[in-house]
Amino acid sequence: MLTSARPVAAQILTDLVAFDTTSRNSNLALIAYVEDFLAKRGVSSTRIPDETGEKANLLATIGPRDVPGYVLSGHTDVVPVDGQDWASDPFSLEERDGLLYGRGSCDMKGFLACCLAKVDDMLARDLKAPIHLAFSYDEEVGCKGVPSLIRKLVETVAMPRACFVGEPTEMQVIVGHKAKRSYKAIVTGRTCHSSLAPQGVNAVDYAAMLALKVREMGKTLASGMSDDLYDVPVTTAHTGILQGGTALNIVPDRAELSFEFRALPAEDVDTLVDEVMRYAREELEPEMQAIAPETGISFEQISSFPGLDTEIDAEVTRLAKRLAGRNDHAKVAYGTEGGRFVEIGAVPTVVIGPGSIEQAHKADEFIAVSELEKCGAFLNKVLDEACG
Repeated sequence: MLTSARPVAAQILTDLVAFDTTSRNSNLALIAYVEDFLAKRGVSSTRIPDETGEKANLLATIGPRDVPGYVLSGHTDVVPVDGQDWASDPFSLEERDGLLYGRGSCDMKGFLACCLAKVDDMLARDLKAPIHLAFSYDEEVGCKGVPSLIRKLVETVAMPRACFVGEPTEMQVIVGHKAKRSYKAIVTGRTCHSSLAPQGVNAVDYAAMLALKVREMGKTLASGMSDDLYDVPVTTAHTGILQGGTALNIVPDRAELSFEFRALPAEDVDTLVDEVMRYAREELEPEMQAIAPETGISFEQISSFPGLDTEIDAEVTRLAKRLAGRNDHAKVAYGTEGGRFVEIGAVPTVVIGPGSIEQAHKADEFIAVSELEKCGAFLNKVLDEACG
């Protein structure tokens, strides 16, 4: 429970956390809440549904549409709580010692709440430049929802001056993050009794060889291109899932592995993926098919998003630092929708938001009330800037 003395943002956050918007679920109830919140204040919004009609982005503009303005961007989906040991109901915001616990409180409904808490101030001010609220779906499963939102944004308003993606950075200005490509490899072998193993094609063996290829590439990348602004300064390669087989005395005819690359923006991540696929096609499959022509390896993309690499002396970087009242900047290994704004819309973008990424995705996720207050102060400065 929250006390009435807490900031408006904390009260709104209570409502937002109550919506279970885990990425596998619909986010429409939360979108309807935001639509109603805005409509009660006379603000129209545009819902941008996905192809199923079960999820949607939401875009709203306050102020003139024909002037370069400021985008406040955040995602509405959250990661699952399955298997996590929470001390309280993850979908009921609870305050303990100045910390607000709940799924998404930090990543990143806290930022959404801060934005909505400033709507009345936006309407009361004489905005010379607009504020665009851009709320997306399916960020947590590969930044899949935001492209249609960005296209709608750049089609309907003047090119924004700046986009602030409110992922949890403790209000530090983040100018870069890595790109990501993740894939599932499905290995089809030929089964037989283990006493006749040479007559079969062991899918687990070939999946393991593919995993070792990814590992060797990671070792090579570790001594290659680097950027010390990142906490992990090199491109990384990682196999997270490897599974197959049913019994020890059966040669397995199917195995799967999931692997990823998290690449520095200057790295050609598609070339890395191609190297893995070429190894499967040119080295592994001929060996497999020499025994059983029906065997092989197929690949399915799990997720993909571009990196962000905003110049340190770019106008948007200098603006964000000035509004945040700090001179430092950093780059992060995790991904955001920031790269999409640059890739699709050429919108100048940095990442800056309340809370710490250290709290994201965990049991007992929380955001400090003080972080909401710091974000509110930043948004006040954005409003000042929009008023000219």
